Amino acid sequence: MLLPHPNGVVIHPDVRIGPNCLIFQQVTLGAGGSKPGVPTVGGHVDIGAGAKVLGGVVLADHSRVGANAVVLCDVPQGGTVVGIPARLLGRSEMESVEESGKTDDAKSVSEP
Repeated sequence: MLLPHPNGVVIHPDVRIGPNCLIFQQVTLGAGGSKPGVPTVGGHVDIGAGAKVLGGVVLADHSRVGANAVVLCDVPQGGTVVGIPARLLGRSEMESVEESGKTDDAKSVSEP
């Protein structure tokens, strides 16, 4: 587990965390929510700053939790969740997010 900025991280003692997880500052992994128990975090999971993962949810391998998301349900393998409450991003939503971050360098160079 990697905690690059460990300030404010709260992890319930019964939470299970797999290998190579990245957990940013102000994350809470704890009891509460609609599912009894505490979270289980698979391997290679990234959890963004300020996210809250509550109850007996499972974050499957290679899943991602966006910053400030509140996760109350399971996240499938390779899935990405965002929002309050967290919702799973679909393929088209992920592509539009990736496209919005790209720039066309050739266009910006040719225009004055």
